[in-house]
Amino acid sequence: MVRVFGDRSGRNGKVVTVIRGLPAREIEGRAAEFKRLCGAGGAVKGGAVEIQGDHRERIAARLRGLGYTVKLAGS
Repeated sequence: MVRVFGDRSGRNGKVVTVIRGLPAREIEGRAAEFKRLCGAGGAVKGGAVEIQGDHRERIAARLRGLGYTVKLAGS
């Protein structure tokens, strides 16, 4: 199961979309794909992909299309 959630903590009130639960071998490639999809910057930190901005629905739709079970959470 892949979890997609928004997070503001420690970011001066700016929202970052965090994706956890992707297989380790796919994280770098998926991070680049999500950044292109959303037209935003991002990074891989601690086994999670962080994309700048609130893009939960867009990323969840892409993950579902790739066959993942997705759970949305957070603000």
